[in-house]
Amino acid sequence: MHESQGTRVIVFRVLLLFIFCAYSVRLFGMQILSGEIYRTRAEDISRRTYLIPTQRGEIYDRYFKNPLVVNRDTFAVSITPAEVPRGSMDQVINSVSFILGISPDDIRARLPNQYLQLYQPVEIASNVSFAVISAIAERKNTLPGISWNIKSVRNYVDVQSLSHILGYVGDITRNELTTLYNQGYQQGDVIGKSGIEREYDSLLRGKPGWETRTVDSRGRRIAGSENVNKVPPEIGKNLVLTIDADLQRLVERAMGNQIGSAVVMKPSTGEILAMVSYPWYNPNIFTESLGAEYRALIDDPDKPLLNRAIQSSYPPASTFKIIMSTAVLSDNCFPPEQTINCTGVINYGGRPWHCHERRWGHGRRNLKGALADSCNIYYMTVGRDYVGAERIVNFSTDYGYGKKTGIDLPGEIEGFIPTPMWKERRFHEKWQLGDTMNMSIGQGYTLVTPLQMCNMVSMVVNNGVIYKPHVLKEVRDPVTQAIETVTTPQVLHKSNIDSDVFEFVRQDMRAVVSQGTAQFLNSRTIPVQIAGKTGTAQMGLDDRFHLWFTAYAPYNAVKADDQIIVTVIFESSNYQISNPTLVTAIIFQGHFAKQDYDSAVRSLGFQHLVR
Repeated sequence: MHESQGTRVIVFRVLLLFIFCAYSVRLFGMQILSGEIYRTRAEDISRRTYLIPTQRGEIYDRYFKNPLVVNRDTFAVSITPAEVPRGSMDQVINSVSFILGISPDDIRARLPNQYLQLYQPVEIASNVSFAVISAIAERKNTLPGISWNIKSVRNYVDVQSLSHILGYVGDITRNELTTLYNQGYQQGDVIGKSGIEREYDSLLRGKPGWETRTVDSRGRRIAGSENVNKVPPEIGKNLVLTIDADLQRLVERAMGNQIGSAVVMKPSTGEILAMVSYPWYNPNIFTESLGAEYRALIDDPDKPLLNRAIQSSYPPASTFKIIMSTAVLSDNCFPPEQTINCTGVINYGGRPWHCHERRWGHGRRNLKGALADSCNIYYMTVGRDYVGAERIVNFSTDYGYGKKTGIDLPGEIEGFIPTPMWKERRFHEKWQLGDTMNMSIGQGYTLVTPLQMCNMVSMVVNNGVIYKPHVLKEVRDPVTQAIETVTTPQVLHKSNIDSDVFEFVRQDMRAVVSQGTAQFLNSRTIPVQIAGKTGTAQMGLDDRFHLWFTAYAPYNAVKADDQIIVTVIFESSNYQISNPTLVTAIIFQGHFAKQDYDSAVRSLGFQHLVR
């Protein structure tokens, strides 16, 4: 019996020794042989990486003297869910929502169930004022888990009509995140939604930094622990636009509160010097999260969020006669000196076709006189009997109509050039000669944007070359302000039309101002000669029209770089209220005489327009 017990003791001791040896070997392997691996794993488990937000780059006008978009320091409020005592979450949310002036449901939407045990702060409100932060601080003891930090937000400086160019920013949506996740975007990022903010978001957004901190098993930061690593954020690039802020303000005031748009462009480079679309909006609304004001913008029947310079298209009306003149001269289909008698009306297809500018007729007009006086009868006859629909379409597309200009702003539309094939497919009707007559005077189905109109004139000025319109001039380092990249002029299109044709067209456009429908400009003391074309687009109302004027100056410029193109359109206007020719005169006067709006209108004798 004693011998049996002794044997069991020995076996037990041997077993303990074996277990001890096995554990010792295992412990040796883990601590010595594989120690580095397990230490790394432990550190990874106990570390948390926190993003350090960066600042978006700023935006300036072409002379780098007027900041258009800067950053403003404000506060953001966060909640750390796991620091809120159990059962108190609803009370805390209701209390802080009352102080912040936001809905409790909006806060709960930011706190899904999987976040409720986290010791990491979750942002629930941004762009919070100091007064609100003071109110939260006073109630800190009754608001466990609530904290705040300084956060940079966008500030659009006295932006007004620049809103359509600059755009605005907002929180990234789920759909945007799905598309952009592989480009480094994350939940909670601020992203450009429209305009330059959207087009160049990758340059403006910068790159956030990060730091790692030691935490316990529940994710709480351990007091006194040092950062394992830290990478500072990279500030976004500063952008310098081609926009002349003073000229933009001049155009803005010249247009007044009339629905429409105006574009000022350098034909020698494609630079946009000014682009105004009225009505405009305040992009700071989106930063301030004012839901009611945003809803008012959406519901406004005048569509202030629409950039009419590139996102609205209109019948070109008589401005299209520039293209028709080009076709006549280029194809030699009708002698330019030969005249057509305008009696004010032409009967075709069982209906009368009137000459809009002069119902009693212009008399006999050749090509130059027809463009100067904007004679519909001349162009309808030439288009129907000599040029033809196919050639009109070809010349229109050569001028860039029906195609995007490729400007570096989002949302541009193509406009539209109708063809006989399109009409047959769309309406199951044959193209008629009446359609050709309509198209010859810029009516019917043809639609163009104001920027496309600028490109048309640019092609005339540049002897067949169109440069791609752009609003970005250069990119600068945000710290040193050194220029990193410069936008160089890019040829968008080069026509095969002979340069002599364009010279004739330029002379005829000059006649529009010197003796034709825009001779009002010739009676003013504008310091340069102007060439252009008026247009009155019918829209089905007897007293309302879309009113166009597109022009360039100086007509006799020695240096091409001195020339600018101005295109103005007023929607649904009447002659008594809206006059795009007058607006263009003010723009040319202010630009070339280096005057502001008030000085320009006084120089032109328009004292009644001082406002």
